[in-house]
Parts: sequence; C-alpha cells; structure tokens
Amino acid sequence: MRRDVNAYVNRETSWLEFNSRVLSEAARDDNPLLERLRFLSIFESNLDEFYMVRVSGLIEQDQSGIFEVSPDGKTPGQQIETIAKNAYPLRKRASTIFEKHLRPELRKHGIAIKHYSRLAKAQQERLDRYFEKQVFPLCTPLALKPAHTIPFISNRSLNLCVELKVPGKGKSLARIKVPTVTPRAVQISPKKHEYVLVEDLIAHNLERLFPGTEVLRSFVFRVIRDADVEIQELEAPDLVALVERSIRLRRFGEPVLLEVDAEMPASMRKFLMSILELEQSDVFAINGVIGLDVFDELAAIDIPSQHWPTHRSYTNSRLGTNEGLFDAIRKHDVLVHHPFDSFEPVERFVASAATDPDVIGIKQTLYRVGSKSPIVESLLEAAANGKKVAVLVELKARFDESNNLVWARALERAGVHVTYGFAEMKTHCKMCLVVRREGSQIRRYAHLATGNYNPTTARLYTDIGVFTSDSEVTQDVSEIFNVLTGFASQQDYRRVLVAPGGARDGIVERIEREIELHRAAGGGRIVFKANSLVDPEVIDALYDASEAGIPVDLVIRGICCLRPEVPGLSENIRVRSVIGRFLEHSRVYYFANGGQPEALVGSADVMRRNFDRRIETLLTLRDAGMTQHLLDVLEVYMRDNTNSWEMRQDGTYRRLSPGKGEPPFTAQNHLIGHPSSAAWLVEPTAQAV
Repeated sequence: MRRDVNAYVNRETSWLEFNSRVLSEAARDDNPLLERLRFLSIFESNLDEFYMVRVSGLIEQDQSGIFEVSPDGKTPGQQIETIAKNAYPLRKRASTIFEKHLRPELRKHGIAIKHYSRLAKAQQERLDRYFEKQVFPLCTPLALKPAHTIPFISNRSLNLCVELKVPGKGKSLARIKVPTVTPRAVQISPKKHEYVLVEDLIAHNLERLFPGTEVLRSFVFRVIRDADVEIQELEAPDLVALVERSIRLRRFGEPVLLEVDAEMPASMRKFLMSILELEQSDVFAINGVIGLDVFDELAAIDIPSQHWPTHRSYTNSRLGTNEGLFDAIRKHDVLVHHPFDSFEPVERFVASAATDPDVIGIKQTLYRVGSKSPIVESLLEAAANGKKVAVLVELKARFDESNNLVWARALERAGVHVTYGFAEMKTHCKMCLVVRREGSQIRRYAHLATGNYNPTTARLYTDIGVFTSDSEVTQDVSEIFNVLTGFASQQDYRRVLVAPGGARDGIVERIEREIELHRAAGGGRIVFKANSLVDPEVIDALYDASEAGIPVDLVIRGICCLRPEVPGLSENIRVRSVIGRFLEHSRVYYFANGGQPEALVGSADVMRRNFDRRIETLLTLRDAGMTQHLLDVLEVYMRDNTNSWEMRQDGTYRRLSPGKGEPPFTAQNHLIGHPSSAAWLVEPTAQAV
C-alpha cells in the first residue's frame, strides 16, 4: 500500500545529506591530514556528478513540462529549488573547512599552497621559467567580448576570465582554459612541499599571452554541464557507434552550474551567466580554491604519518594457489569480503582458467574494470590459448565508456566473442563462469559479486564475492549469460534473483514471508546493507514489516528515502550510514525466515533504476554457517560508534559517538583484523599480500 507523500524522504535531499557526511570526514581531526584533503576532492567530484546527472535531468523534465511528482510529492521545479537552497551552503562549507582548518594544519606539516604574489623574487623567476617552458605553449587566448562567436567552454574545465584594455578599442574580455596535462599544483622547490596553483601562475604571466594589451584583472571560473546523454535517444547503426557519439556529445551538454571567484565583479559574472544562459540560482560564488580536485593531487604526497596506516589484504592459504582455489570451491562455497580479503583470488580465478589445460570456456561480465586490468589480460591470454571466451562489456557504464571501448576492441581483436548488452538498459551484474573438464565430467565454477572486476576499487571499496560450483547456481549463471548474449527471455531461476522482473519481487516476497512467519511465531528480523534505498514498493513493504513488530536494521551508505522510527509507521526501523576509510559498496539482504535464515548478496541496490532498467543479480545463500557469518558482519557495522551516522525522522543524520564508559568501535578497523576468508576457511597458516 502506497503511503502519504510525507512517508518518504526526497531522493535529492537525501543525496545532499550523504555528501554532507562525506564532507564531514574532511573536518575530522582524527582522520589523517592528507586523507582529509582527499575527502574534499571526493566531495566535489560527487557534487559535480550530481549536477551533471541528477540536476540536469530535473532541469530537462522541468523545461519539457513534465510534472510527474516524486514519491514525496515534489515537482521537478520544486526539487531544483530545494537543491539550489542546500547545495551552495555545502560548497561554501567545503571552502571554510580548507581555509580555516586544513590550510593551517597543512602548513604545520610543511605543506602549503602559496600565492604567487607573496613569493620571493627568486622563486617567482623560477616559476616564470617553468611557465615559459611547460605552460605557455598549452595556453590559447580566446576572445569572449567582443567576439563573432562565443568559444565553447568545456565541462568541468577551469578557466580564467581576463579583462583587457585594448589600445583604440576599449575594454574587452578573453578566456584562458587552464591546461589539464600539467600538474595543477606546481611545486615551488623540489626540496619542499610548497606549491602554487597553475591558474595563479598563469594569472601573473598574462602579459605573455596578451602582448601589446593592458591586462586589467582576471578571475577563475568553472562550468558544469549536463553529462547524462541518453543512449537510446541517439541514432546510429550499432551500440558501439551510439556510445562513441554519446561520449562526444557529453562535452557539449547544456550548462547547469557556474562556479566563480567571489571577488569577480558583477558585470563579468552577469556576462558569463548570459552566454551560458544561467540564472543567479545556478551560480556558486566561492571564496577560496575553485576546483577542489587539485586536493587529490596533493593527497598523494608521500608522508606516511599523514595517511591511513598501510593495509595489507589477507589471502587464505587455501586460496593462494590455482589448485587450492579450485579445490576449495569444489568442496564448499567460498565467501570473500574485499578489501579485508585480497582481490588476488578473483584475479587468480580468471588467470588460472586462462592457462589450465582442463578449462575449456570462460564467460564474464565487465562493467568498470579500470585502465589496467589483469582480468582482461587473462581473458586475452585465454583466447590466445584456444579457450572459448565470451565477454559482455557494458559500454554504457557512465564515465567509463571510453575505457570499456578500448578493452572491448582489444578483446575482439584477440578472437573473444564480445557482446554489448542492451541499448535500453545496463548490464550491471558481476559474474564470471569457468567451464572445466574434470575426468569424464564437465564442471562449472562461478564467481558472483557486489563489486566490479577492478583491482583498484577492490582496494578502496568494500565488496562481497562468492565462489561456487553448486550446480543450481552455475546453471542459473549459464542461463543468465544466454539471456545476455542471445535471444532468451527467461524470468525464473533457481537460486539467483534477476532484474528486471525478479529482484524487486523476490525482496518484497521475502519481506511478506517474514511478516507471516513473525505473526505466527515471532522471531522475525530483517537486515539490509546497500548503497541506496529508494524504491517505494520495497520501502512500503519495510513499513509493513515494522508495523507487524519486526525489527528492521538498515545500513545504507547513501540515499535513503525511508523515514525511520516514526510512531505507527516505522518505529521498529533503524537506519545507519557508515562513512570511513573505505567506500561501503556491498549489498546484503538478510531475513530470519522462521529460524532458517536466508541471505542474498549481489549487484542490486534498492532503486527503481536497478530493478527496472538494469540487469542485476542477487545470489541466495543456503549455507547456514555462511549466512550466519554474513549476519555477524552486518552486526559489526551496526556496532560502529565512530564512523556511523544515525538517520532521524526528518531525513537528517547525527554522528554516533561512544557512550559513557563505552570503548570506541570502528567497523572497518575491526574487519581489517577479521577478514571473512580467515573466519570461513579456517587454516593453520595464511599470508598477507
């Protein structure tokens, strides 16, 4: 039953709350200094993508006259107003955190971003020589006013708007795009961690770019554009061409946000607004650094004491060799929890299949694999070794399209059977199937996961993967691949819920089952861990569970549109968000199930897009011990009292802290010392990698 609109938190407001929690990590004194700087960069990268995708979509809806309201009863225009009201204060807070807190702390540790004008003459001369050799050849002055045509200002580019006095012509405006192929933070001396920003260096060398013209002043600005080009709306003969064209079009999306130096004069700001066709509500006037992505550069400075302690992922000895890995999977399903468990067994699973003479086939989905991919290299080797290799490459993985195109073409050249999924939806599931001849039998091995086959993110994101040779699961995986690569339209499977069609229904049915069992005998319990909880049907079912008296614990990192602890609606529901060193990315759905607990793990978040517009998989675990282990992991997250935030009824959050006499407890730190494969695959010896 659909509730009143007041039962739901607005999705966009909830996302802004999430990014506020990310920003709070930059303000925490107990986080390492350079990691705090990195959180500022993550905050802005998040905000950029939010404007490029979510805000741009709302603008398109509003301008097209589409007035479909959100579950909480807001029109696109009302949501845009709410975002404008809340996003700008967040960005101002980011500047304050850097200028008032981080900049002084960095200075104490010998790290400084300095102003060119305050440097010693010898330092300025050294930087001027650098400018002449490294920066000047990359700068192209472009007339803005007067101009026959306005030059295009690309998405997320950093620019200088320069006011000039041209002899005999009066004042004019020009634009310099700050080069991106040189470091943004230019080191003043190789012996010190002192820098000037390259835009500052350009600003003080403008006379070299405008000889014979008086440079009056210059100010930094930045433009964010619509980057959510819908693949299905483009016209081209095949999906590869569609994606290639969408990548090109992304640069030319409509402007949605203008960031300017707060000291930029009103006349210059209005001119930029006019050529970009933006309103005052679309402008952020910023005191301080514009383009916080530079902090990702600085966060890489090699000062170990100002970074997280080195984390060495655990590898169980039974998973440390090719033979041991397949032997372990053959005997029992294997669960790994990255980055606490090493990603190496996942890479070895594919690498060993590539060289194992008994392996005859490999099937794999690839969503975001990174610019360097040992797994793709293994697939290329497998093809060279005569294995039958089939790979589904999702070309529409937003902002990874170019990378995926490169790998897809390399795989095709190697003779791999490459498919690209469906134009109207994304293939988001994470699966690998290995077919092996063992004596007179053919045995299949599968890996299903919550995260991508990406070694970089596997060190930074928390994800769960399951290896299995269970015949029901491997048959399901085989049939799912047939749907992905052929014309099959199967809906029902044995152990795997598949979206679209089965994932939402499967979760709602399990919630309803939990309600029936609880009403009959008590003991009901539901625990979800996901990135986002948005889908109204699942939210309504969880409200039903709460009203039936079932305790519901939700660990939702990002967006949560459910209101917890509302009397008569959700008084039995608690919502936590864990923000820490690693990005929480795993999806787990647990049900007490009348004393026979059941857990599902997989790629799907509780969102309409995941259930209706993506190919997703959720694996049902039947092993009681493994299910209990997953519940233990979920309990660890719910015990966190240092990196955990509790959601209030109004959609805001409060950070939890240890109570009186209660020791601090951090879930991620605990899991570093208690990796899943150590608990699940008990061995006398193990090695760290």
